[in-house]
Amino acid sequence: MAKVILTRWLARQFTAGQIEHQVPGLTIRALARELEYRYPGIIKHLEDGVAVAIDGEIYQNAFLEKVEPNSEVAFMPPIEGG
Repeated sequence: MAKVILTRWLARQFTAGQIEHQVPGLTIRALARELEYRYPGIIKHLEDGVAVAIDGEIYQNAFLEKVEPNSEVAFMPPIEGG
């Protein structure tokens, strides 16, 4: 299972403050769906303008990216720049 790290705001809103989660899934979309199953309402925030880091590599549109069983996935605020 992938180690998923949520922002503090998401953790406070949906997971009683728990930031790290072990989640099964082979894509970011599958991880998000599992989190939605566990914490109804969270997927809207995961799909709406967040960046995702998979094993340290940052993606802006990551929902189709593959995830290894031992990957670390971090959902982060969007990254903006010029």
